Amino acid sequence: MEYRLASKEELERIWDFNIAENSEDERWVDWKKEYIGYNLNGEAFTFLVLDADLPIGEGTLILSPACNAIAGRLPLCDGKETANINALRIRKEYEGNGHISKLMREIECYAKNHKITRLTIGVEAKETRNLAIYLHLGFTEFLFSEVEEGELVLYLGKTLE
Repeated sequence: MEYRLASKEELERIWDFNIAENSEDERWVDWKKEYIGYNLNGEAFTFLVLDADLPIGEGTLILSPACNAIAGRLPLCDGKETANINALRIRKEYEGNGHISKLMREIECYAKNHKITRLTIGVEAKETRNLAIYLHLGFTEFLFSEVEEGELVLYLGKTLE
């Protein structure tokens, strides 16, 4: 397994997989263009879990509050010292093997090397397994909650050491 920053070709592959897996939801096509654009212009960087060059997991470090996922919410991403982790996911058959933890270490290392001192993350309150993982990863500071698309989303933060 390899954990690293995605190339443009790898971004295309993982987004094509995501679109195929969510074919009933047309928003994924727009999100592909949006997130690849963020990567190309330096507003965000996507990191991958690779199994023999096959992207099987991902997480995006959002650096700009102009990104739609942040929608200008400066407590989540201020464009300076605070960045947001977004679109953190792994294929079902690879869950439970520590890949998200290893991917997060890679993202955190990159963030620290780029003068980021705080990370934030959002999780739907009903996703108790994901919430437990994020707490285990050190996201223990409650920032705020919002109802988004009918779901309660909790926003958590952590200071990088």
